[in-house]
Amino acid sequence: MENSKEGKRAKVKKEKKDIWKKIVVVGALLIVACIVLIISPNFKKDPNEGKINFIINNNNVTGKLKHDIWINESNVVYASMEDIENYFDGQIYYDKTNNQIITTSDTKVAVLSLTQKKMMVNSAEVKLVDGALRKDGVFYLPISEMAKIYNLEIENIDNKVITLDSLDRELIKADTSKKVTVKATTKLIARTVDKLEQGSKVVVISEKDGYSRIRTGNGKIGYIKSDKLANKTTVREKLEKKPQIAGKVNLVWDYYSEYVEAPVRNETIPGINVVSPSFFSLKNADGVVINDNTTRGGEAYIAWAKEKGYKVWPMFSNNSMKAKTSEILNNYALRTEMIEQIIQLATKYKVDGINVDFEFMNMEDKDAYSRFIIELAPRLREYGIVTSVDVTAPDGSENWSLCFDRDALAKASDYIMFMAYDQHGTSTGVGTVAGCDWVEANIKKFLGQEDVPKEKIILGMPLYTRLWKTDKNGKVTSSVVNMNKVEQSLPTDVSKNWDELTKQYYVEYTKGSDKYQMWIEDTDSIRAKIDLINQYELAGSAFWEKDRENEDIWNLVQEKLK
Repeated sequence: MENSKEGKRAKVKKEKKDIWKKIVVVGALLIVACIVLIISPNFKKDPNEGKINFIINNNNVTGKLKHDIWINESNVVYASMEDIENYFDGQIYYDKTNNQIITTSDTKVAVLSLTQKKMMVNSAEVKLVDGALRKDGVFYLPISEMAKIYNLEIENIDNKVITLDSLDRELIKADTSKKVTVKATTKLIARTVDKLEQGSKVVVISEKDGYSRIRTGNGKIGYIKSDKLANKTTVREKLEKKPQIAGKVNLVWDYYSEYVEAPVRNETIPGINVVSPSFFSLKNADGVVINDNTTRGGEAYIAWAKEKGYKVWPMFSNNSMKAKTSEILNNYALRTEMIEQIIQLATKYKVDGINVDFEFMNMEDKDAYSRFIIELAPRLREYGIVTSVDVTAPDGSENWSLCFDRDALAKASDYIMFMAYDQHGTSTGVGTVAGCDWVEANIKKFLGQEDVPKEKIILGMPLYTRLWKTDKNGKVTSSVVNMNKVEQSLPTDVSKNWDELTKQYYVEYTKGSDKYQMWIEDTDSIRAKIDLINQYELAGSAFWEKDRENEDIWNLVQEKLK
């Protein structure tokens, strides 16, 4: 009996021991599994292994490319047009008519033929080892021969890694102070990326928490401890791009027709730092002919402006010639000729900017007009010349509003001039020229649906209004009244009532059987619009046009916009 009890106790004891063994084994397996789960991501196989790695500004984008990089027998590195669009030029364009690819950067326009080993860079021919081509339905560009186009330093490391570094970015290099193992992460246990000998040259990308992210001479990117770096040197400083004008741009258009002399200016215009005289305009002639209005007193005008410290951004108008404009915009050769003429005129007179004022265009020419600005702006920027583009409010008719791709124009140019007038004109019926509520609503459209950055928007304001007349038969007519002639155009006993919505004084009176109405543009209405510039942090102001204003307008600009 006693032996039986002992046997049972021994059996229970053994069963408990077995259970604990199982618990220990399961626990150990769980611990191992947890360790594997924690460290396995750090040992994940390099997804780009076996491919030519493409590194742009220390970011390995190989896995994000639409098409693999490839290298031909002449060691020319090719990247697809889609990937160049994604990383370098969002407005790259295939010109089907001429079988060529047009790509732009900040100061360069490059045209690559698909049939010849050459490209045109800002109208100068550059010979290529191999040119652009089409392969399996995909356009490819010889990126290794295009370093100057995109302002890059390009290195081919053993046909395995291609590095591209923007020359306007900071570049820091250092030496390794001892033998080091470069890891994929800063974790205690991580995949080895590269092994370096003492004194190896590396690019320092960033530093944090005692670790440095580096790029090795083999083009590998990983981490080492910062104390294993020596002789750290800034090889290249970050290039800071300074705007031509610090602070707000305050421009006044100075219009005169091509048939008269330029106005003789001696005065100072307080608050204004840019003048835009009507120097250049298209002529309705064969080919491309630009009228040079500078020959009629314009050089004296420029001398006055420079002496007063004003920048000169002459206006270039298409004279609202819809058919002629369409003909030029849609023909690459003519479009290029127009650009060349503008460059020649701008550099001849040493102006500071060009204000492009193309109006009354076909809606179907919207993209062609954008192409013109995309190809013009870098050419001007090469000479330090600013490009500003006049556009209307983002609503209205096909020929006056829908003909502008404001987003594309903003990306290409330096400034977008929102001509915040005429809210009501000869075709729209009685109303204000530029009510503050309407102006603000459209500023919001520019910033929202049109996706135009606030730092590129210059608000154009009218220095005039309209006197509306409705006769006994309901016929409506209007006449333009300059701001400085408003008082003379109204009866002396007329009553002015402030309209809080438009931020203007409203006048209504009768003369005989005719009814007259006016929404007055004056210092108060302009002040309200200037407040919008400050409220929405826009780039500045513009005024149409000189000699229509009250004298105190310029003091207001100086006071409110500095």
